[in-house]
Order: sequence, then structure tokens, then C-alpha cells
Amino acid sequence: MTTVNAAAYDAATQDLDPPLAVVDLDAFEANARDLTRRARGLPIRIASKSVRCRELLEHALAMPGYAGLLCYSLPEALWLHRCGVSDDLVVAYPTVDHAALRALAADDAARAAVTIMVDSTEHLDVIDAAVGPAHPEIRVALELDVSWRPVRGLHIGTRRSPVFRPRSAQALASRIAERRGFRLVGMMAYEGQIAGVPDGGRGLEARLVRWIQRRSAAELAQRRGEAVDAVRRVADLEFVNGGGTGSIESTGDDPSVTEIAAGSGLLGPGLFDSYTRFTPQPAALFALPVVRRPTRDIATVFAGGYVASGPAKPSRLPIPVAPSGLALLGVEGAGEVQTPVTGAAARALELGDRVWFRHAKAGELAEHFPEYQLVRGSRLDHSAPTYRGEAKAFG
Repeated sequence: MTTVNAAAYDAATQDLDPPLAVVDLDAFEANARDLTRRARGLPIRIASKSVRCRELLEHALAMPGYAGLLCYSLPEALWLHRCGVSDDLVVAYPTVDHAALRALAADDAARAAVTIMVDSTEHLDVIDAAVGPAHPEIRVALELDVSWRPVRGLHIGTRRSPVFRPRSAQALASRIAERRGFRLVGMMAYEGQIAGVPDGGRGLEARLVRWIQRRSAAELAQRRGEAVDAVRRVADLEFVNGGGTGSIESTGDDPSVTEIAAGSGLLGPGLFDSYTRFTPQPAALFALPVVRRPTRDIATVFAGGYVASGPAKPSRLPIPVAPSGLALLGVEGAGEVQTPVTGAAARALELGDRVWFRHAKAGELAEHFPEYQLVRGSRLDHSAPTYRGEAKAFG
């Protein structure tokens, strides 16, 4: 079980009422340095959805080894550009937002800074329909599907792009090059089956995951390289983006990749406790107050139903970390208005005491709090608004 310095966080936020969320700046910076160490010289493009706090994005971008943002929506990218956070923004997911596309087309500076993702000519049709076929040049990137398909009908990885083979990537690149108003400047290939699946443990499932990841990485190194070479015969690519926090090493071994995407590793959420390749420090936590004592062995805290996205299973639940020895109840879990915890430590909890938790994922915690309390040791440095605190919701 990962330990945290809850006493320091209690001292730093003693004048604040929970629920509250903190980001430990020392841990955040240590994680940022470790990510660049693992990247071995390749620049890291920060996945904004894993942070969702402007100030923390700016803080990481100011550190050596970081360049640009990988955004999760076009409205988000336009907003971050207007705020001056970055002039190099790639939108990782295709957009069908007509209003945002019109805003992009109308802003020369934004069009020079923002690249949007496509994986079919239908995406180009959507853009033409939104802004008219005579629109100014828009930067686009092509996404390659890099799931593992060892046998026909078996798909291991995320369901993203339909473009799987190098010849399909080249064909789409050619069609983009033929279309007026578009310039193909990059490629993206996210190996979710490696980056997003924990490989720790000793059981059969863990061994199978590691075997799949090794085989997938070997297949991918060849196919992605061939696809990049094929697309480069059509377009002058500025970047080839790959990976995620969980696959930095294998992604960096691929000579066709020019930059690595990462973001969750900055905050070190609970799901990352089960990886063997790295151990980030827990940098983001939240505190909830005890409001009930239904039994001697159970304390109930206010709120807490901050369940992470992904498959519905216990690994997506928040993790009580302080006082140590607490656990959620299997029959109740983490609730919208109350969350019971049990364990030996629960007996000593009194009304008003704090229980500290970690979220299973990184950026989603920001959707539940308007601000992060930024701390160093036992000192509160200052607070920083999250996207929610700035009245922004891009999901």
C-alpha cells in the first residue's frame, strides 16, 4: 500500500474545510523529472485531460523536456491557446463541433497553433460542412490504430482509428493531400494495450498481460515505422506522437516516433501502483470529513463517489490511504453523498476528522473540485483553479 504524508497535508490545509483536493508540488515535480528520464531525450507532449488545471499545465511546460499539449477537445485547445498556455496544441480526438471548427477557421493564430485529428475523409467532410469548402488551411494529423491483432478477429487495444495497415495510412494521407484547405502535419499512434494496462502482479493474468505487451510492442515497432515511412512519402510530417505514461520506454525505442504523450504520470493516480516499469509519487489527493459513526468499526465520510472511467470494476474506485488500514465496504463502495470506510483505523476516527483518498485516474479528480490546494511539505503555497473552477467543461 502506497503511503502519503497526510500529517503534512493536514497541517498545510488546517484552515480549510474538506472536501478539498491537494497537489503536492514536490511530488509533481519529481514525477515530471522521472518522466523525462524515462523518455531519454524525446520531448513529452502533455496530455491535458490528465491534468485539467491550467496552472499545473504551465508549470510542467516550463520544465525541461516538455513541449506542447495533447488536448482532448477542440474547444479546450482553443481556450488554452487564447489563455497563452501553449502555441503547440494537438487535439487527440476527432471533432464534429461545428462552432469550434468555425472559431478555428476564423482565427489565423489558432490555425497556426492547433492541429486536429482525423482518421477518415469523412472527418474532412465534417470540417468542410462546418466552415465551407473554401476555408483557409487547417492543420490535421492522421491517427494510426496500433492495437494488437495477432489472429483474425482478435483486437487487443483501444477502439480508435480504422486505419491499421501502412498502405491504408498512405492512402488516407494521399486523399488528405488532394483536398483543398488541409495540411497533413503529423501522425499519432496510441498503444493503449501497453500504456494503459497495468502489468504488475504474479498471477496468470499479470503474466499474460506482460506477454501480450512484449509481443505487441515488437509487432508495433515494425508496423508503425512502415506506416510513418509510407505517409512521409506523401506529406512532410512535423511530428509522430506515440505512447503514454505507461509505455514511455517501448515507445521511445521506436525510431519513427519523434515525441511521447504523457500526463497521468505527473499526478501518480492509484492505477499506476500496479505497473512494474515505473513508480510515480502520489501527487494528487483529496480529503473528506467524517460525518457519521454508524458502528464502532465503520466511519462514514461525506461524498466520495469519484469513480474513474473505464471498465466497471473495483480498480476504478477511490483508494483510502490515510489513516492507513482503511477500506471501502464492498456492498456500498464510494457514494455520491456518503462513503463508509472500515478497518482498525476507523475505530479512532471522530466526527470532523479527515480521511485522505487517491483517485484511480489522474485528470478526472479535477472534475469534482473547483480548485487544487498546492502544497510543499506542510506549507500551503496557494490554490489554483481547475477547469471546473474556471467554469470550463470539455467532456
